[in-house]
Amino acid sequence: MKKTVLVTAIGSFAGESVIAGCKREGFRVVGCDIYPAEWVANSMDTDVFYQAPYAADTDKYRSFLKRVCKEEQVGFLIPLTDAEIDVLQTWRLEPASDYGDLGATVCISGEEAITRCRDKELAAALLQDRGVCLTIPGQRLSEIDMESLEELDYPLIVKPRDGRSSQGLQIVESPEQMAFVVKSCGNRADCYLVQPRIEGTVVTVDVVRDPESGVCACLPRRELLRTLNGCGTSVYVFRDEKLERQCREIAAVLDIRGCVNMEFIEQGSNRYFLECNPRFSGGAPFSHMAGYDLTRNHLGCFMGQKPQPVQLSESMYAARRYGEYKMKTDSINTERGRGIDEEKT
Repeated sequence: MKKTVLVTAIGSFAGESVIAGCKREGFRVVGCDIYPAEWVANSMDTDVFYQAPYAADTDKYRSFLKRVCKEEQVGFLIPLTDAEIDVLQTWRLEPASDYGDLGATVCISGEEAITRCRDKELAAALLQDRGVCLTIPGQRLSEIDMESLEELDYPLIVKPRDGRSSQGLQIVESPEQMAFVVKSCGNRADCYLVQPRIEGTVVTVDVVRDPESGVCACLPRRELLRTLNGCGTSVYVFRDEKLERQCREIAAVLDIRGCVNMEFIEQGSNRYFLECNPRFSGGAPFSHMAGYDLTRNHLGCFMGQKPQPVQLSESMYAARRYGEYKMKTDSINTERGRGIDEEKT
């Protein structure tokens, strides 16, 4: 019997390449998304599809995962969005948690690693203390002196410490705007970081690490065009020994397992660490296109296998384009993939 993997949020940018990677490794793929199968083109590539509840509805989402894992005999679970990883992280950290009832290997980094990745302030402090890379100085919004707003060096970036996909990020260009931001955040001001705005090009590095062996593979790209929520659509894939060495050191400090993506802002000869997202990047297909199978090596990190080395013979430009598909419901295997309104009680 084929091993089964559950891939969540398959309508996301990484969905198609992750599903294809799982199939190449001989897995039976169960996919889910918050939208019905007919709205998600990638559902045609799965063996079974389920419509999932929103991860924000924590109890319903947990029940959904347990039900699907049981009914489909799921061996591995690959979540593709931060929201889902946050739910899984909170779940496994709870006292007397029933997280183990999933009965599947959840392919994400360990508890401490996720905590470090999801707190931008904590991650930057750890890396700064060890002198691993350049980080962007900052302070919490709650620490801003309201009597000295005129003295701040604008423009500034205000962003959630646990933000994702640029959600909640604001560019503040004046004392008046900063006063408004502080007031609007109210008692949540401690949850926001204030940093100088650094102009430059975003560099994303797909990183796969096996903590037992310490083997870590890295493949960088410059994001030449990006969506508003930070997904590259035109990129330049390249190799850089210094940057890759830094990423390996960052992955060791954060204690990463499997595939993550790290982001830097490149200004001249300097690269400033922005964040480490503990999941596949939206631009993961570019690394697959460049010849590095992120999915295979990610799964391998949870199956006792070392990541393969990156072999990129030459740098390359790559761009994403969108296609249209006629969705035929009879071609989508939803016989066992009930929608969220048809869950068992």
